[in-house]
Amino acid sequence: MSALLDSLKQGFEALPAALVDAQGLGDARRAALAAALADGLPGARVEAWKYTSLRALSARGFAAAGAPAAVEAAALAHIPAPRLVFVNGVFDAALSDTDGLPPGVEFRPLSQALAGDDPRAVSVLGRRFERADEIFARLNAALATEGALLRVEADTAVATPLHVVFVGTTAGTDLAPHLRHLVELRKGASLTLAEHYLGLGAHRHLANHVLHAHLAGSARLVHARLQDEDAGATVFARTDAVLASQATYRRADLELGAGLSRHELNVALQGDGAAVHAGGVLLADGRRQLDTRLGIIHQARDTRCELPWRGLADQRGRAAFHGGIEIRAGADGSEAELSNKNLLLSDAAEIDTQPVLVIHADEVKAAHGATVGRLDETALFYLRSRGIPGEQARGLLVQAFLREPLAMLEDAALAETLGAAVAARLERKDAA
Repeated sequence: MSALLDSLKQGFEALPAALVDAQGLGDARRAALAAALADGLPGARVEAWKYTSLRALSARGFAAAGAPAAVEAAALAHIPAPRLVFVNGVFDAALSDTDGLPPGVEFRPLSQALAGDDPRAVSVLGRRFERADEIFARLNAALATEGALLRVEADTAVATPLHVVFVGTTAGTDLAPHLRHLVELRKGASLTLAEHYLGLGAHRHLANHVLHAHLAGSARLVHARLQDEDAGATVFARTDAVLASQATYRRADLELGAGLSRHELNVALQGDGAAVHAGGVLLADGRRQLDTRLGIIHQARDTRCELPWRGLADQRGRAAFHGGIEIRAGADGSEAELSNKNLLLSDAAEIDTQPVLVIHADEVKAAHGATVGRLDETALFYLRSRGIPGEQARGLLVQAFLREPLAMLEDAALAETLGAAVAARLERKDAA
């Protein structure tokens, strides 16, 4: 057994029995851990992990998340309420603020549901993951004791964005927090949600997140995810979304931080007319390794997906992208569009992209494409001829290239916030 899995096994055994068995979840937790340990970590021959090497990570050990570290409130002043804050995987009530939530909205940590009789704790943690390559989802099922639960009642429109903040900061040892989240929008509900992954101190923690999003008929979710963790951190995140009839899911992902980051976005369009519009930015510099995998399944008629993703690799950074779309039999009238464009800014950088389109229906519109190239020299010459210095001209072109996916949100204020985060991240890269 690898040092990584051995340390996580020890972390599971150290959990209080009452917490493991809360709400009758003990058997499911133990089964998930046993399956993960039996199959072990996937290697390069496993297709889903071909571009994410776990060799270095497998040799490391991690402690379970403990008491929250001290974080100054001023460090989060730019993130408004309502918000839930987790520091090194532990809910921090002092930094959180859920006052002012409108009627029809419930927003609380998973630990409260586990301690009470909330059946959602069972529904979200009792799910089984059958495939061997779902190693970190299995570990999450076994070890998660914290996370965010969010429910919006039918026909409730939430005007104020809600924020979930995950802070990684210095601790006495390397930690491995596992968090499970549930976002539930009932019929006709609408919400804007922002996830923030922030590194506020040097650390080498392993964060393992799984989020379930359930959108009932005609529900609308706008979802932004900003991953800007410390350069020593490892982040594994998985989002599984299910959309009913006429539901709409708009999403933007920014992968700006962490030394190793992998995100899986799986969306099942189960109801007629359901639509997902999801774009993202991958920024790999230094020795950063980023891996994003999309799995979009059209299961009903007249469903739609629009997926513009942009990647940038510099220095010795490496970015990998897998865009999988499946249109199943009976999903006639579906429309699918995937675009993955990438910029290489260094001869030592690497970008691997794999668009996949599988169609089992006849009456559909579908297109996919991927490119890897350099900055447009003509555009660069034009800017320089107008008196703009070379580095500034390159920065302007890169920012314009990376901002396009943010339009998926159709929320000007939120898109501007994310655009500013991209610009700030590029400035930090240039200053390094």
